[in-house]
Amino acid sequence: MSEILQNIKNEVKKVLIGQDELLNSLLIGLISNGHILVEGVPGLAKTTAINALAKSLGLNFKRVQFTPDLLPSDIIGTEIYNIKTSEFSIKKGPAFTNLLLADEINRAPSKVQSALLEVMQEKQITIGDNSFKLDDPFLVMATQNPIEQEGAYRLPEAQLDRFMMKVMVDYNTFDEEIEIINRVVLNGFEDIKQVASRDEILNLKQQLKLVHIDNEVKKYIIKLITSTRDKALKISEFLEFGASPRASIDLLKASLAHAMLNGKDYVSPLDVMSVVKNVLRHRILLNYKARAKGITPDNVIDDIISDIKAP
Repeated sequence: MSEILQNIKNEVKKVLIGQDELLNSLLIGLISNGHILVEGVPGLAKTTAINALAKSLGLNFKRVQFTPDLLPSDIIGTEIYNIKTSEFSIKKGPAFTNLLLADEINRAPSKVQSALLEVMQEKQITIGDNSFKLDDPFLVMATQNPIEQEGAYRLPEAQLDRFMMKVMVDYNTFDEEIEIINRVVLNGFEDIKQVASRDEILNLKQQLKLVHIDNEVKKYIIKLITSTRDKALKISEFLEFGASPRASIDLLKASLAHAMLNGKDYVSPLDVMSVVKNVLRHRILLNYKARAKGITPDNVIDDIISDIKAP
């Protein structure tokens, strides 16, 4: 099964240079029913990544540019009254797709951000009295600018918790940037071909259930999560709120998918450690003391990993 995932990665890398963690996170989300939040400055190929992924799978792809004047109906759709027939008809929004890019999600107010809540959690859309189930697979990749930038709104905690992982995208290396300008300006990019089908992705999602995870590794996952709520630990002085039980579920699912992505049929503690920062960093709320000392969620997660012994 890992051969299919490797073929997808090879195809996407025709247009995506570097950013391996972003690509791996998208694949993990795709096969484990998770959604991905990506933070980074513009121009780092976030849109290119998910667009190329959709092409490699032959899936539908839609993009919504979040702006301050966006309405919830611009995402999910609305009812339109037909004067001739005196009836309402449904106009479906861009959320009716397989892969949805919510670009710069924190440029829009919270009421628009929350329009994605039902879509992401229930994988259905309600318009008027009608509810529609979305096709499987369904993945939301939302991008956001660093919150310090002008004109950005902080995402509500309930919205953040719906994302399986938050991936921090940084600038490419010097050599990667040389390769980017060579391909864009001189050679051009190769066309993306479909190398996997929707049925194969659905089969991978079923195969994920067969990946073995030992009870000791499950306990390790729970210890990592509950340590963010443990008032007796030293790190608790920097924590306002810890991670919810949804984090435990997502860390387990992401660990299973990471193992599959690496061609294994079992989960090791290394798989857990490889994804724990992405799963936890947006779920840990720091207090004023941490912010005053310049402590980040990643610093706290590093301390948690070092304090809890892996099986």
